[in-house]
Parts: sequence; structure tokens; C-alpha cells
Amino acid sequence: MPGEAAREFYLGVLGEGGRLRMAEVTAGQHPLVGELLELGLLTADPADGVFTAVNPRVVGGRLSEDLRSAGTRLLVQAQEMPTLLEDLSRAYDLTARKVDRSGEVLHLHETEQINARLDALFAGSADEILTAQPGSALPTPVLAQSARRTKPFLARGGAGRCLFEPAARSDGPTTAYVLEATELGARFRVLGESFKRMTIFDRHTAVIPTAADYTGLAVVDDPAVVAFLVGMFERDWQRAEPVPWSTTAPDPAALPVPAQVGRMLSQGLTQRTIATRLGLSERTVAGHISRLREQYDAQTLFQLGWLMRAAAGERRSA
Repeated sequence: MPGEAAREFYLGVLGEGGRLRMAEVTAGQHPLVGELLELGLLTADPADGVFTAVNPRVVGGRLSEDLRSAGTRLLVQAQEMPTLLEDLSRAYDLTARKVDRSGEVLHLHETEQINARLDALFAGSADEILTAQPGSALPTPVLAQSARRTKPFLARGGAGRCLFEPAARSDGPTTAYVLEATELGARFRVLGESFKRMTIFDRHTAVIPTAADYTGLAVVDDPAVVAFLVGMFERDWQRAEPVPWSTTAPDPAALPVPAQVGRMLSQGLTQRTIATRLGLSERTVAGHISRLREQYDAQTLFQLGWLMRAAAGERRSA
């Protein structure tokens, strides 16, 4: 399309009756004349020495046809392109890929090898260690080794998160370890559901047991597998709950079932979640909730949870 200056010049030619003598064109107007000649809005007649304006509708129709022709050619080329590259595509599909073996699983069975590897992983971690420890308590030697490795990591600014089962709170050595690690900045939660044992270092390397008695470990470096395990841990961490650890604190799992149901309701958990955590049917949990509603004279679950949270607050303040 003509620029603004070329449009004004064209309108000026029309103002002169659609003809402009070549001798009247100044040096500064030569670029404008050239632009209009290239677009076809002016024609030159050297014999008469004049420029003549051309109907813009004629020019627009011609340009439109040129654009349609160019578009058709491009569309045909676009449709043909996959066929033109078909031989290269087949060669690509048949090419054997080089397999990256850096992510293979390392299996360790000798105690000396296991300890050396774990020492290196703890010493080499810089940011975060995620640990999931199902079961009632760690064996005393394993717990002592874990404390020995974890404390230096936390002391140099590392972040640690660990999951335990509720029964671990009743184990004295485990509670002492948790309290000491908490002072160094570690975070602990309790999950009353089944979860898998694992330790993940800096979201880069995962260690999982291959034997229940700690006599075998698998060290995983594959990014996809480690990312999957991190996702499992984060899912379990979100479902777990922070609880106070104390040598004198009662184990919530040791409370009567109705009391456990009430405690979880006051925390805002749903009936289905409570049933899953306690290993009960939803019907059984519904029965406990019905009796709690009668006890607290609550019309709705929301009101029941609110009343129970208020009651729990009064007990703590007392």
C-alpha cells in the first residue's frame, strides 16, 4: 500500500485532473512518483512527457489477484511439505537411539558399601533431604546413624522434612531424635496411612530399601523416577499433619476411636479422609460422627467441627 506522503501526492495529481507533467516533478518528489509507479497508481507516457493517474479499483483488483495466487502457491507447498520430507522422517524413525545409562539403579547389599554411600550422599547434599519412615520406630543402630548423618547437614543450613507413622511418637529414642532435629530446623509430620520408605537427596538422588531389614538399598539417579518419588512424598506430606512431639505427650493413635474421630473433625478433615486414616468404613465413622453431633448438639458437620475446635481451645487454655 502507498505511504501517507505518496497518497497525498496521488490526490494532488487527481486535483490537477489526473495528469502531471514530468517537467513539473521536483527532485524531492521523485521517490513519491517512483512509489506510485511501482504500485501501478501512475503510468508514465514519455512521448507526451506526462504521468497519468490509474483507477485504484483496477490496481486493487490486480494486487488482490496477485495475493490470491501467491496464497494458493503457499497452500500447495504446505500440503506437499510432509511428502517431500517423508524419506527423512522414515530414516529418523528407524535410527537407533543412544541410551543414557547414567540413570541406572545401583543396588547395594554389603553393609560397608551401604554406609559409605549414605555417608557420601548426606555429606554431599546442599539443599534439602526428604525422608519417609513408615513403621513404629527405627532400629536403634539405624536411628543413631541417621542422627549422626543428619545433624551436620542441618547445622550447615540444609532443610529436612520427615514423615513418621503415629506409633513412632511412643518410641523414646525416636522422639528424642525428632526433638533435637527440630531444634536444628528440621520439620516432621505424622501420617496415619500406608506410605513407602524413601530418602531423597536434593531432589536428585533417591534411596529406597530392597529388603525390610535394611540389608539392601537401591540408589536411583534417573530424573524421571526421582521426580515420581518426590511427587509421592509431597502428596503424603500434604495429607500428613504436624503434631507436638514430647516424651510426655499422649499418642493420638492410642486414644479411643471416638476421640480420634473428634480430633480429626476439629482439624477440618472430611468423613472419607478420617475413615481412610483410621482404617474404618465410612459407615462406622458416620456412626461416631452422629453420636458426636448429639453430644455437642450440632446441626451440621461444620457446626460440629467449630464447636469441637472451641472446646479443644478451652481445654488448652485451662
